[in-house]
Amino acid sequence: MSVFYSSAESSNLGKILTRGKFFTYAERKAYGSHNEKGSEKKVCNVINAKCQSEVSDTDEKQLHQNDSLRKKHAGFRDRKFIAYENRIRAYSTPDKIFRYFATLKSIEEDSETVYMTPEDFLRSITPGIKQPDGLDLDSFKRYDPKTGLVWFHNKSEKLNLDIPKESVFYKLCDQALITFTDFIFLLTVLSTPRRQFEIAFRMFDINGDGELDINEFEVVRSVIMGTTAMGRRHRDNLTTGCTLKSGSCNSAFKRYFFGPNGDQKLPISKFLQFHSDLQEEIMRLEFERAEPKNGKITEVQFANSLLVYAGFSENKRRKMIRRVKTKFPIDSDQSIGITYKDFSDFSHLLRSIADVDTALTFYHMARASINQDTLNHVASTVANLHLSPHVLDVVFTLFDENNDGQLSYREFVGVMRHRLLRGLDKPMDTGFVRLLSAVFHCTKEQISLGINSTYKGV
Repeated sequence: MSVFYSSAESSNLGKILTRGKFFTYAERKAYGSHNEKGSEKKVCNVINAKCQSEVSDTDEKQLHQNDSLRKKHAGFRDRKFIAYENRIRAYSTPDKIFRYFATLKSIEEDSETVYMTPEDFLRSITPGIKQPDGLDLDSFKRYDPKTGLVWFHNKSEKLNLDIPKESVFYKLCDQALITFTDFIFLLTVLSTPRRQFEIAFRMFDINGDGELDINEFEVVRSVIMGTTAMGRRHRDNLTTGCTLKSGSCNSAFKRYFFGPNGDQKLPISKFLQFHSDLQEEIMRLEFERAEPKNGKITEVQFANSLLVYAGFSENKRRKMIRRVKTKFPIDSDQSIGITYKDFSDFSHLLRSIADVDTALTFYHMARASINQDTLNHVASTVANLHLSPHVLDVVFTLFDENNDGQLSYREFVGVMRHRLLRGLDKPMDTGFVRLLSAVFHCTKEQISLGINSTYKGV
């Protein structure tokens, strides 16, 4: 078996190389080093080494003959990588997330720009989707913007994004590719409720005509970005070129929002339409990624899409999904599937989740039951939507813990809020920084009380 680490590391690894402790050690190695690239490679190599050790006692010939063992080996390796990549999404800086999940790098001499495809972008914000092998941190396919050719492993092919020409991503760039600046901007748009943009626009609309010029918009963009978890986490990285500068809106955006010369004004209605179009595009990509059959995804896939940003423990998530699997077995009469319209209608309801929360709270305070008819009435009232009975049945199966036909509405609303903002509203740290801040605050208060007591004694 190949050795991927030094003898000193091997000695340490030998003490803790168990399923329960292995990955924590690998993460400490990755996050504790100042050499990011080296750390990433060590983590990948350690994971590979561990996966090989799982089958090291098996004869090589027998391994190739035993399909089930190979699947177990691959499955363990994938789970470790997915868990590691989930931590990158949750806790890393935006530039590291971008460099990890982006897959293209320009070969032009005067530019080594790194790009994400729309699929890369979706993968960067969706937990549980594994990055393609060989394309981890700072590892890219080579891309020629002039010819549209992509080289990887000595093979070339035409770049094929498989998205419609009317896609919102073509408003970012003529090739529908995403730079780091675009990445931050898109995350800002996705993680900010529509209402906040409306307020920000009006606050910086000096003459009250409902329009902003390019300089005013840059102020709004900067202010809004500073309110998001991702924006607060960002630090310019001059080494990797992942920096944001004043007036960093790219040329394609400028053309779309402010005209070819940048001298037009941006109406709030046009920006809010862009906000809606982006949400629609991401929703479409999510649905298509589930590989619908005959235009439908399964009830379990729909349930998983609702929980993907919930942050539940694996045991809790499995328990909730098991209820859906039990009630809607695949290829049974109960499993009729979820259409794109069903998926879209429910996603649109989430955009009014604040109003849904208020309405359900009123029902709860009035001691009224929150059943399927109630939720459908709320959807109709606050969002002018009529959810299909089948979608309501799946949602209640997922969130009805005691099978009494009532919705656990507080948990439901919390999960749906995270689903709407795709987890981008969560603090991007492990809690240690907040712990230190709390300790510092308490210490400061105690010192202040001690000083006051001393003065009073005098």
